[in-house]
Amino acid sequence: MKRPCNAKIVATLGPASADRATIEALVRAGADVFRLNFSHGTHADHKARLDLIRAIESDLGRPIGVLLDLQGPKLRVGTFANGPVKLVEGAPFRLDLDRTKPGDATRAPLPHPEIFAALKPGAELLLDDGRLRLLVEKAGADFAETRVVNGGMLSDRKGVNVPGVVLPLSAMTEKDRADLDFGLTLGVDWIALSFVQRAADIVEVKAIVQGRAGIVAKLEKPAAIESLDAILAETDAVMVARGDLGVEMPAEQVPAIQKRIVRECRKLGKPVIVATQMLESMVSAPVPTRAEASDVATAIYDGADAVMLSAESASGKFPVESVAMMDRIIAQTEADPYYRDAIDASHTPPSANTADAIGWAARSVAGLLDVAAMVAYTSSGSSALRMARERPRASIIGITPSLAIARRLALVWGVNPVFCEDVLDVAEMTALAAATAVKLQFAKSGQTIVIAAGLPFGTPGSTNLLRIAHID
Repeated sequence: MKRPCNAKIVATLGPASADRATIEALVRAGADVFRLNFSHGTHADHKARLDLIRAIESDLGRPIGVLLDLQGPKLRVGTFANGPVKLVEGAPFRLDLDRTKPGDATRAPLPHPEIFAALKPGAELLLDDGRLRLLVEKAGADFAETRVVNGGMLSDRKGVNVPGVVLPLSAMTEKDRADLDFGLTLGVDWIALSFVQRAADIVEVKAIVQGRAGIVAKLEKPAAIESLDAILAETDAVMVARGDLGVEMPAEQVPAIQKRIVRECRKLGKPVIVATQMLESMVSAPVPTRAEASDVATAIYDGADAVMLSAESASGKFPVESVAMMDRIIAQTEADPYYRDAIDASHTPPSANTADAIGWAARSVAGLLDVAAMVAYTSSGSSALRMARERPRASIIGITPSLAIARRLALVWGVNPVFCEDVLDVAEMTALAAATAVKLQFAKSGQTIVIAAGLPFGTPGSTNLLRIAHID
């Protein structure tokens, strides 16, 4: 299946998209990667969905990526004795570690000693997705005396955010470790790490994964934005998780932060996903708002690798329609002449290394000769990533002898991944590239293609060959 769009679609699976017919319909509508959200569902649920994805992949002959999204450390208040309570603006409110006493209108249990260890007077606590705001006046190892800044109703186990504070906790909980081990056993392609605060969080999970999957750093904490360069140096890809990011930071700052992250990822040639509330109204309506359509288009104009659907495809009433709508928005945006102007204007010079030089040269040759397609023959995905970094006008075909890499490349801008057998020499590689470009209808007899690869074959990250081939 040839994908006409450059930007990719990540669709979350859930109760509304758990059967084979729906998942296949999502693929045909434009989904490139499926997200398994381990905050919900059982291991059996996720295995069943992954088995369906692989069966559909085999039938359609197109590599499909699977992203395992770890829950991460969820911080929540405890329970209340008599149901929801009302916090009044200006009133005192105490939080402590005592789980034996249910909460009331004056206090609540907060069973997270890590929070108290980091709190100081003047810090803010946000409850229930930022609907309630508390100001810390006094704090100790097991308590915090706060003042209600923004009041409202508070009920059992609502979430807690601590903006501006780096919490002394790992991004990996025991549940996450068990989920990660299970996901790696299943053979997922990407691991999304939630609530990343520092580069060390990425290093920790990479040590466990050992290259068996790519790592996606979910940026949803102010601390992560402050450590952006260090995190980008360690991670394989990034997700702009605007939900929690919009809770912990002023909403008006999120658009600029999103653009900064996309710009930095494009500069480094690392895939970036823009996520959360992209077509939120389609959870219950068959069409999005005009503002949502503009939001998706903005991410495409910026050159994001992928845009993601969450509840829209997982639990909404119109999962297939949501993917189809996103696909149409992408196609329409990429057809706009201004889109190419914007992509070219935001292009940054490559780094002074061989792989980036080959990618830059391939883009230049493709533009000068008006080639039919660009082909990256790659064992690690590196050649395809360097080619995609350049955001060329010509379509990219990523040919690889590794099915795992082909699936991973399904997330990358402009790359049409193809799984193939190993080749023995440059002549065989060239013939394979030409035949594949013709088979996928990217090129025809008499046209020219550009091929990038690494020699010797099978050496990860060795992109050092650029070849121009004429199709007979």
